[in-house]
Amino acid sequence: MQKRNRVTLLITSPEKLGMISTVTNLLLDHKANIVHLDQHTTDPQDGIIFMRVEFEAVDTELQKLEEDLHVLSREHALDFQLSSQEKRKRMAIFVSKSDHCLLELIWRWKSNEIPVDIPLVISNHDDLREVAESHGIPYYHIPLSKERKDEAEQKALELLKGKVDFIVLARYMQILSPNFISKFPNQIINIHHSFLPAFVGANPYVRAFNRGVKLIGATAHYVTNDLDEGPIIEQDVQRINHRYSADGLKIAGRHVEKRVLAEAVSLHAEDKVLVHGNKTIVFK
Repeated sequence: MQKRNRVTLLITSPEKLGMISTVTNLLLDHKANIVHLDQHTTDPQDGIIFMRVEFEAVDTELQKLEEDLHVLSREHALDFQLSSQEKRKRMAIFVSKSDHCLLELIWRWKSNEIPVDIPLVISNHDDLREVAESHGIPYYHIPLSKERKDEAEQKALELLKGKVDFIVLARYMQILSPNFISKFPNQIINIHHSFLPAFVGANPYVRAFNRGVKLIGATAHYVTNDLDEGPIIEQDVQRINHRYSADGLKIAGRHVEKRVLAEAVSLHAEDKVLVHGNKTIVFK
């Protein structure tokens, strides 16, 4: 008996009659056993169809399947991504001084709730070195100043080269340059400590307190050159009331932040997110 691997196929295609059966018949031709199939269409007539298919197949069929998918791609103008769940994605974490998001990611990684490897943590401060290294994760401190930001980013890129598939900004309090972002399109996940698009920018909890809001939230999104406006992956809120101080809002907010970020990372790591323009299709 040959070993059967669990594989994920993501497809983005112009809507065409029979597209789903075209894909499933191709999988059948390669003796693939479909386990899950999700799809979404923006418009049944002239829209875009998004598909996520999990299936099991033997190794000897996967290369032939990929070749046939390239043919299908040319014939139907579709984009696809094929990935084996046997190969875990490699995730770099960027942090500053706050530890709650880093600790949550490490805890979920250690318990195998997030199926990734963490080859390194990078920070513009040295405060969280012990947290990372106590779990066997290499920690790199790259001091960052306004005058030498390009140099610091270049050092980070050298450390990342060939080692990671995506990056998580776990309360990394620095704005990445367009040059850096271009190296990882839709592969950098940030957590914003408010329910976007409300309270964009700095000090959202103080501004929320001053506004007297009754809900606070957090938003995980992909990083683009437009600050805090990238495609949203996950959001959540917590109800609060007049008894909360500004500091109380921050504490409640940290709980929401780490939960939302961890969920977004999990969705990305499991190939459950497709980006379309400035939106996402999330197959939960």
